[in-house]
Amino acid sequence: MQLRREMMNGFGIAHGGITFALVDSAFAFACNSEGKITVALDVSISFPKSGKEGDTLIAEAKEINNTNKTGLYLIEVRNQHNEMVALFKGTCYKTEKKLF
Repeated sequence: MQLRREMMNGFGIAHGGITFALVDSAFAFACNSEGKITVALDVSISFPKSGKEGDTLIAEAKEINNTNKTGLYLIEVRNQHNEMVALFKGTCYKTEKKLF
């Protein structure tokens, strides 16, 4: 995701909600990759470095734990210089409903 002017907050850095939306989407794709509808149980995010206008952000999800009912994921967001902009941890709950 490329950060545009309208994504900046009043301090001229990326609004946290914009970065969270990117990470939340990566989380949803990772959680739903088994074909069951999943929902978030618990999430947290840290912002070790601020995003700047023009930065390109890339989110990468890693599965940490997977059970029949839950999954635990860590998602890193890095900029074009490979600097960590956000670190997200999320736990999802797997329903019995199929995606399709």
